[in-house]
Amino acid sequence: MARYIFRRLLQSIPLLLAISVISFGVMQLAPGNFLDTLRGQPTIQPGTIAALKRDFGLDQPWHIQYFRWLINALQGDFGYSFDKKIGVFALIQQRVYYTVLLAFWSTLLAWIIAIPLGVYIATHRGGLVDRVANLISFALVSLPGFFVALLALKFASDSGAFPIGGATSVNYANLSWSGKVLDTAHHMILPVLVLGLRGIAGLMRQMRGNVLEVLSEQYVMAARARGLKERRVIWKHAVRNAINPLITIFGFEIAGLLAGAALVEQVMSWPGLGKLLLDAVQARDIYLAMGSFVVGAVLLIIGNLVADVLLAITDPRIKFS
Repeated sequence: MARYIFRRLLQSIPLLLAISVISFGVMQLAPGNFLDTLRGQPTIQPGTIAALKRDFGLDQPWHIQYFRWLINALQGDFGYSFDKKIGVFALIQQRVYYTVLLAFWSTLLAWIIAIPLGVYIATHRGGLVDRVANLISFALVSLPGFFVALLALKFASDSGAFPIGGATSVNYANLSWSGKVLDTAHHMILPVLVLGLRGIAGLMRQMRGNVLEVLSEQYVMAARARGLKERRVIWKHAVRNAINPLITIFGFEIAGLLAGAALVEQVMSWPGLGKLLLDAVQARDIYLAMGSFVVGAVLLIIGNLVADVLLAITDPRIKFS
């Protein structure tokens, strides 16, 4: 396993380089840069803007700017955020925690609910629960994530039961350790539900289809013929094989979750990496956008690696070699 993980990490290096080149090139296609927004301010002299361009290398061709950024990034320096007035690496450290927190709990919620529910409606096909669950799943998959987030904000505003936006309260710094945990959890309920419900809808339908397909396999019929209890046949033989395709797409779900989280974070003012990336692109803050792109790509690569390792562990037919 160690050799496999090491080999996969080596293979990810050219992928990260390609992503960084493409991302930098796309950012360069936007007209102007962040310093152009300062030109309209009468208190800032043209000489100051020219000096800032020279100091940050923005007066150089794009490929020179890229290699300068790449060399600094390899040393742990992702540059300086013009918009936030802080180092990019320090800012991303603050934001990636909240994105990982949101992604972890929403994924956990989706899997804990979707897998048992998918198995139940597959083994009770055509029943009332099956019809209701399919109707709700179609509705959740069809609704855009930002629209569900707006509905959640409307509910929070009308009920007053949940905070509107943000990840912490104003008095967060004065709270005890347990108070800080409870305060963050209170702010996280609605964003987790918004992302988790969409994940539940998709996973439940996929698990239902996988279980129905596996139940028609010969080894399941052979297990029943040996007199095994139906519960043992379902959970030991059918579910174990039906869940493997879901583990395969786990890495792609991480990518979709990060994309969906960006919109949810923007609507619900959750201080995560997705919101930070959108703000950076809108402000044409190139170094902050580049740092966010790279960290997002690293999270995606890690998600796919974890999915492949879990699949090899759960499926004896797959070897790390």
